Amino acid sequence: MKKLEKIAPHLYAIFGFIVIAIIYFYPVLSGKQIMQSDIAQYTGMAKEQNDFRNEFHEEPYWTNSAFGGMPTYQLGAKYPHNYIKSLDSALRFLPRPADYLFLYFLGFYLLLLSLKIKPLQAFFGALAFGFSTYLIIILGVGHNAKAHAIAYIPMVLAGIVFVFNKRYLVGGILTMLAAGLEIQANHFQMTYYFLFLFAFVIGFYIYEFVKEKDFKHLYKSFAILGLGAILAIGANATNLLATAEYAKYSTRSSSNLTFDENGKKKTDNNAMSYDYITQYSYGVAESLNLIAPKLFGGSNAEDLGDKSSMYQFIVGQNVPEIEARDLVKHMPTYWGNQPIVAAPAYIGIVVFFLAILALFLEKRRIKYALAGAVVLSLLLSYGKNFSVLTDFFINYMPMYNKFRAVSSVQVILELCMPVLAILGLSAYLNAEEAERKKPLLYSVGIVGGILILLYFGSGMFDFTCENDKMYAQQYGPEFMKVLKEDRENMYLSTIYRSLGFLAVAFGILFFYSKKTFSQFTTVILVGIVMVLDLFIVAKNYVKADDFVSKSQIERPFGEPTEADAIILEDTTHFRVFDVDGNMNSARTSFYHQSIGGYHAAKPKKMQELFDYQIAKNNIEVLNMLNAKYILKTNEEGNPQSLENPNANGSAWFVSKVKFVKSGDEEMKALDKLQTKEEVVMNSLVNDIKESSFEKDSTAIICLDSYKPNHLKYVSNNTKNGFGVFSEMYYEKGWKAIIDGKEARILNVNYVLRGLEIPEGKHKIEFKFEPEVVKTGSTIALISTLLILIAIGLGIFYWRKQYENLADIK
Repeated sequence: MKKLEKIAPHLYAIFGFIVIAIIYFYPVLSGKQIMQSDIAQYTGMAKEQNDFRNEFHEEPYWTNSAFGGMPTYQLGAKYPHNYIKSLDSALRFLPRPADYLFLYFLGFYLLLLSLKIKPLQAFFGALAFGFSTYLIIILGVGHNAKAHAIAYIPMVLAGIVFVFNKRYLVGGILTMLAAGLEIQANHFQMTYYFLFLFAFVIGFYIYEFVKEKDFKHLYKSFAILGLGAILAIGANATNLLATAEYAKYSTRSSSNLTFDENGKKKTDNNAMSYDYITQYSYGVAESLNLIAPKLFGGSNAEDLGDKSSMYQFIVGQNVPEIEARDLVKHMPTYWGNQPIVAAPAYIGIVVFFLAILALFLEKRRIKYALAGAVVLSLLLSYGKNFSVLTDFFINYMPMYNKFRAVSSVQVILELCMPVLAILGLSAYLNAEEAERKKPLLYSVGIVGGILILLYFGSGMFDFTCENDKMYAQQYGPEFMKVLKEDRENMYLSTIYRSLGFLAVAFGILFFYSKKTFSQFTTVILVGIVMVLDLFIVAKNYVKADDFVSKSQIERPFGEPTEADAIILEDTTHFRVFDVDGNMNSARTSFYHQSIGGYHAAKPKKMQELFDYQIAKNNIEVLNMLNAKYILKTNEEGNPQSLENPNANGSAWFVSKVKFVKSGDEEMKALDKLQTKEEVVMNSLVNDIKESSFEKDSTAIICLDSYKPNHLKYVSNNTKNGFGVFSEMYYEKGWKAIIDGKEARILNVNYVLRGLEIPEGKHKIEFKFEPEVVKTGSTIALISTLLILIAIGLGIFYWRKQYENLADIK
């Protein structure tokens, strides 16, 4: 009975998280799903893979539907013995995206418990974290992997805190499982950023225990955490090894070309340019959005409502009121430094106020580690606007230059501030009456003072941004004048709003100090105000209207157009080039095998081929890629399909091999290459002796059977020949077999496969059998078994200790 009473608050909290997550995303109860732009693109990219899985009940690990062909390692491939994925699926039992919101709550609740926060306070703290505007908006746009990774970080941190607080068993198990789940979430940018937070927290504990000379505990803690980390990595070995392998061939790796697409010598050989990495840099003043959500206009598509100046302006242009109301729903009110913003990264004025209170009242020095991580996160998010620090990290911090959108490093801040807030609330509630007065006044003075300064300092801003030039050209100067007026009104009203919530939170704490409210009532009231503040803002950006039927999610691009239908009638093997997609849309991949696609880490060579050749209208390159159809929009705005009669087909014999000695020469050779008759090859990579081959008029290579991971051809040539296949060359995993004997695959024409084929008739096969999957799966199985053994031994040891203590008593 006592045990039940002890765990009851936690069961209530978990039940509350489930109910709140479902209520917040209530359309899921009627079977609807949220329309997420990024997930729509993913659906297009993964269509062939998913169809293959459903038909053959196995994984292809390769798709030809995007970028000419690529591994599916970053497209949701399912690996053998990925049991950590099964655990994740069990935890995400709610309909999406309520499942991610539930994980936000659960992980943060565990973190606060590890910091010895009472369940009710931890409950509201978890809600404050989960309803942080940025965490909600990434669910709205479909950054599911990012949300997934963020959700497990508090669990990992909770495990670390438990271990350092000498709760070795629960801490070790939680760290091991949470770290495994975190890696499994497969968003390495988020995991990488949170290593900075871990460094602050672990550094704090090292300092504390070295100062106390408690080296035994320190060594034991590191041994437990080290073992947990190793097993967590091992359980994810397949995904990690496959990702590491593919990364070398993706746009996240450095190019071997020394000139750019304009023919000029490259000055920077980084995988991503400085401008690309720092494109989304947070403005220094813009960071005040953290405490006043619409200070910088909110988003690029803000609903101004029918009380706005813009609504009155549009109605004044004789536009019907219903139409005017629709128009003001998507106004570009954002005027910050970033190109596009879907919502402000608002952490809550009450959260900020309580976090400041923690700096005055909380006696545990871990607050300094959290505050230090907040400061670093904020400074790094400024990107090019704080170039001294950003340049240092890009140039000297390993892997920092592999990630873009530096503003997203603020996720560290968005985790630490609610932790500090609940530490501040707890410290205030437990402090002596004499200790409360000054910290409370100092905190409200600092936060209120910032807001009042912003109010009187509105004249410092002109409420314009770089994008306004485009808006002015499209809509005219009068539109911009009215838009600026609404921006200024939003600026002032959001300050009033924050001051109001601050006053209410201050008042509740003040009355608690006067013993008007009990501690329980105070927690409830502060919790409600804190969460309500965030809830209202977040609800502006992810609405019930964003949910659609399941059928729409499964077919996000609607029905095939007339142009698509014409192409689908062709049952031969070919590719489609979507001119309008410009290598950044997966719509074509949903219906056809496409040269383009949508991915954060595209195949590097295919992207280069587009930039250096296809974008310059080199039709011969499209021919060698077997682009039989070209999709483009006609003058009437309708999609049309144009057949390319000169496409080379699935495979063909050539008569001449042109040898070059570098990637530069290979790319330049494609400028004028006659792809049906000749092939270019880097002799430093491929070593063959012959440079000319014969083919008669009947020489042919035909595709006999197609699966994305297994292609069968029949060839016939009276002479020894050289065959070119319009399939992407990928060094790892592909095997070529000619009449049952393995043959060497050669990299030709920068991106394609080539084979030396003996005279006569032959059966040729290409099979994709990646060793990385076999190796990784074996490691994952062994690691999972070791995790189970470690958990079993830990529980056995704990029971032994418990029995010994019972005997002593």
